[in-house]
Amino acid sequence: MKLTKQIKADLFLLLITVVWGTSFILMKNIQDYLPSFAYLSMRFIIASLVLVLVFRKSLMHTNRKTLLLGSVLGIMLFSIMGFQVFGLLYTSASNSAFITGMNVVMVPIVSAYFLKKKPDISSVIGVFLAFIGIFFLTGIVDLSSTFGITFNFQLNFGDILTFLCALCVTLQIIFIDKFTQNHDPKVLSVMQVGVAAVLYTFLWIIIDNKPLTFNGPVIFTLLLTGILGTAMAFAGQTILQKNTTPTHTALIFTAEPVFGAVFALIIPSTMGIVETLKPNTIAGSVLILTGMLISELLPSKKILKP
Repeated sequence: MKLTKQIKADLFLLLITVVWGTSFILMKNIQDYLPSFAYLSMRFIIASLVLVLVFRKSLMHTNRKTLLLGSVLGIMLFSIMGFQVFGLLYTSASNSAFITGMNVVMVPIVSAYFLKKKPDISSVIGVFLAFIGIFFLTGIVDLSSTFGITFNFQLNFGDILTFLCALCVTLQIIFIDKFTQNHDPKVLSVMQVGVAAVLYTFLWIIIDNKPLTFNGPVIFTLLLTGILGTAMAFAGQTILQKNTTPTHTALIFTAEPVFGAVFALIIPSTMGIVETLKPNTIAGSVLILTGMLISELLPSKKILKP
């Protein structure tokens, strides 16, 4: 079977989510050695150096507007993790994961309105299943309660910050789709990651100026997340997303916590403990992956009318 450009792009985006899922437990294991923004600064600096080296020829033949639009993407990328990190100071990890995952619903709505790209029926079904899966995967809906199914969500200030994170995820996906139509995605990639690196470094200096400890796991995590999880991931997304749709991109990215949960079962924590499989994890993962498969495999000729 010959793979279409969209399937190839979607498979690469899925590979990105696998890398990001792997990085969850690795980042958690080094949090005692590196402050959050110090880690993000070094991760994005490594990625910037890699991208400048790889795309140096494209950078020599660019224009001011492309650099400006790449900077806009960089601000969005910086804001995504910035709002998430600060939001976690005031809310739970489950609330954060759930609200961030709301971009899977926001992207097709914003895309239909601003880009005039209306999602097909299979994508709508996939988004619906994935969104329900996020309820279970994040523990917002708890299947393991002794009192039956319970709903665990209380709105707080951290949730508002995290919603801004989800909004920035949505805008980043939409902007990439829009900007790459007329501008070099390679240059946009370099600027996106480079601007985020500068902003993370600024926050590191003024907020997280604490002692650093470097060892084997720290260096390995920095290199893995810097080269694969940032340079390859965001450059790949920026270059290949034009071959798929914003809705497909958002839907595929919902698999990130699924892979995070899978690798948490395999990779031990600093205490040598691996997580156990829970009913919520199974239900959420199955729904998200089913939604992805439906959006990829079902015929998509029928388009929803406005």
